[in-house]
Amino acid sequence: MFERRIARQVMISTNDQYTFDSIQDVISFTQNSSLHTFREMWYHIFLWALFSSIFVHTIAALVAFVTLRKHKFGRFFSILILIMGVVSPATSGVVSSAAIAFVHRASSLHMSPIYAMIWGVGQTLLSACIGFTRILATLLSLVTLLHSLSFSLLNFPLPPPPLVMT
Repeated sequence: MFERRIARQVMISTNDQYTFDSIQDVISFTQNSSLHTFREMWYHIFLWALFSSIFVHTIAALVAFVTLRKHKFGRFFSILILIMGVVSPATSGVVSSAAIAFVHRASSLHMSPIYAMIWGVGQTLLSACIGFTRILATLLSLVTLLHSLSFSLLNFPLPPPPLVMT
């Protein structure tokens, strides 16, 4: 096992071009060995985050289209939902997948492909929970409340909270 790992590292370091696994290999778990390099970990986590996000947003877009199909402009909101299903993991998913892969690689932990799936799908579920609970709007309301309390009760003014259009 140890000799195979060293041989794999030597093969990767001597080969100037690194090829990623195909998308079909990642989704179907055809790779039996664990993920060793940062690129492998990042790629697998990112693909799972991307495809799980596309799956969830496709379902949401279908529901939105069926619900708003008779509305003049509402039927086009499903297109925006689909676009966000790709843009979200392509921006924040890249960074968070890299952070997860960096921690695993820096701590010299090997990652199983099933753990990459759990991390990727977990990112989608976490973003869906944040979207459904509207926790960011709640935090902004809390800042506004603290601002008004501090100004009236403590006579200690805070900077004004940012304005948000809801």
